[in-house]
Amino acid sequence: MWPPLTYAQKLFLLATLPLVLAVAAISIVVAVQSRSLAESEIRELETRLTEAKKRELENYVALARTAISKDYGRALPDDEAAKEKVIQTLAAMIYGQDGYFFVYDYDGTNLVAPRQTELINTNWAGLTDASGTPIVDELIAIARRGTGYHSYVWTKPSTGEEAQMVTYVVGLQDWQWALGTGIFIDDVLATVASARAVTEARVQETFVWIAVITMAALLLVFLSGVGLNIRERRLADAKLKALTQRIFDTQEEERGRVARELHDSISQILVGVRYALELARRRLRTGDDRAEASLDSGIDALGGAIQEVRRISRDLRPGVLDDLGLGPALQSLVEEFGERTGIETEFETAVFRNRLDQEAKIALYRIAQEALTNVERHSGATRVSVRIFGHTSGATLRVADNGHGIITPTGRAPHDEPAQGLGLRNMQERIERLNGTLRIFGARDGTVIEAQVPLSHMLPPESGSDTPRDAETERKSA
Repeated sequence: MWPPLTYAQKLFLLATLPLVLAVAAISIVVAVQSRSLAESEIRELETRLTEAKKRELENYVALARTAISKDYGRALPDDEAAKEKVIQTLAAMIYGQDGYFFVYDYDGTNLVAPRQTELINTNWAGLTDASGTPIVDELIAIARRGTGYHSYVWTKPSTGEEAQMVTYVVGLQDWQWALGTGIFIDDVLATVASARAVTEARVQETFVWIAVITMAALLLVFLSGVGLNIRERRLADAKLKALTQRIFDTQEEERGRVARELHDSISQILVGVRYALELARRRLRTGDDRAEASLDSGIDALGGAIQEVRRISRDLRPGVLDDLGLGPALQSLVEEFGERTGIETEFETAVFRNRLDQEAKIALYRIAQEALTNVERHSGATRVSVRIFGHTSGATLRVADNGHGIITPTGRAPHDEPAQGLGLRNMQERIERLNGTLRIFGARDGTVIEAQVPLSHMLPPESGSDTPRDAETERKSA
């Protein structure tokens, strides 16, 4: 059985294992990415060279068609004299060491092959190259369609060796001929192979240098970390203890707040329920007719306790906000506010294509919650409206009431003046974290609070959002 590791051994392993894993990961990533980039560049080079060859072939075929246009354009499909003249013209058009024009009729018989005369007047239908790629049949098929390219292995007239060839074919539909020319791309393949070899060598060299630099850097980090880790450990432990204590203090503060909520509301209501039920029990034992009234009173009080529990739960974290989105959460908040306070409420949300991110949803919900709390406690309003809508600048929440309004010492509404109350300061801080704006319009006949978040907190619309069903979904999830 292995003995337990000492602190120094644990520290060494903790520093060594990340070093080894980092070096391995960096090596793999560098190798894969370097080769991928090199291969991409080589493929791009090959494509450019091949495209240049193809454009060259198109020019050759265009010259050939120009050369035979006088005889071909005026001839009838059975004009043998014109055909013979065209054959002679094409047979004389050779270029370079291996360049020439070939002609096959649609039956597969070769009519022109000046550098490989053994092919002439022989039917080559079904001919394939060494790898099984069809040649003549595919050339004829391309000609029937009009024009196109075909690549296959063919024997070079100058050397007698096989090499990759690219051909360009056009169809002379009146005579049912396939006219084309080809160019060997062994020089392209050689250039690509050379580039691949050079690139691979550079990749290897770069990889070696990166590995050396990485190892040196990681070793330096490792040695520095080992040296600093021991010296800073006590300070880190002290900071950790302080952080842990802070977390405990925060938890205790939150527990104290919830405890006060429970004691000031739920506990008192439940005590009242208990007294009502005990009174009902005594009256039942004595046959007092008022026992039913005591039971009704207890049941009503118990319903109030349930509502308080729901309110406390919603204040901690509204579940509907996560499940259905900002729109339904605000609607539920406004409806519950109206039922609890008796204040006439109105809620409106406009359909807009963009959607808010989670941070903005929570902030706007809390701002609406704080605004309604202020309406209930301070405004003396009889009507309040809440509206959430999107526009070209972002999204805006608007809460308006008909209370006595917020009046500054000068007797004027504050408009954009800094918020003075604790609730208003909380609103201001929340909207500032979103880089938004909070405006308060106050007067003797009511107050309007507008919170606007910028487009940076808007998500792009989902696909298909133009349909009525998707629009309704966006309205609910706004």
